[in-house]
Amino acid sequence: MTDRNGPFGRLPEHLLVEIFIRLPTCEWVQISCVSKHWASIFQGECVWQTAIARNWPSAGLRKRWPGPIPRGSARRRFQALYVSQNLVSSGGDIDELVGHTYLYLKEQLERPVIAPSSILHGTIIDQFIACGRTGEKAHELASKIWLAVIDNLEENQQTFVLLKRLSQEGEFFLPFPYSRSYEVLWRVFDKLFTDFRDCFSRVDYHDALAGAKSRFQPVPSTWLGH
Repeated sequence: MTDRNGPFGRLPEHLLVEIFIRLPTCEWVQISCVSKHWASIFQGECVWQTAIARNWPSAGLRKRWPGPIPRGSARRRFQALYVSQNLVSSGGDIDELVGHTYLYLKEQLERPVIAPSSILHGTIIDQFIACGRTGEKAHELASKIWLAVIDNLEENQQTFVLLKRLSQEGEFFLPFPYSRSYEVLWRVFDKLFTDFRDCFSRVDYHDALAGAKSRFQPVPSTWLGH
C-alpha cells in the first residue's frame, strides 16, 4: 500500500496521471491495485482521456457516429483504439470504430445467450454503412473483426461450445454484404479441428467433419483424425 504522506502520496492527481500514462499499459491493472486512491484514478475518466490525447492525438477531433454501436466512455474509447492499433489490421490506419466493433462482437459472443451470427454480422455491416463505408468495405472490415475475435478467444470449454455452435448454424441466403464470409467459417472449423480436437466425442467429431466437408473441398489433412 502507498503512504498518502509519502512522496507519491503527496503528489497531486494530475501528476500521478501523467506518470501512469507513461508506464506500459500491461502494468496498469497492478498499479490500480496498489491503493484505493490509485484505483479511483483508473475508475475515473481523466487518466483515460489523457492517455488517448497522448497516444492518439487526432482521436479527440473525431465526431460521434450514427449506428447501433456507441462510442462510450473514455476508458471504452482507449480500449477500442488499442484494439484497432494492435489486434485488428486496418491498413495501417487507427480506426476507432473498428475497435468498438471488435469489443461489441467479443462481448456478444461471451454472453450466456448468443444471438445468431447472421444477426451480429448484420449489425456490424449496418454500423459501417451508417458511417459511410461502402458495402464492400463494410464486408471486408466485418470479416477482419470476426477473424480477430475468433483468434483471441480463450481456449476453454465455453469457446469450444461457441465455435461448435457457429459451425452448425444453417446457411441463410443473404444478399451481399450481409452474407457470411467463408474465410471466417473456415477459421471456425480450423480452430475446432486443431485447438479443440480433444474436446470432441467421436460422434460429434464426425458430425463436425461432415459439416466441414459439405462446405469446403478438399478439407486440410490437419482436420482429419480423431
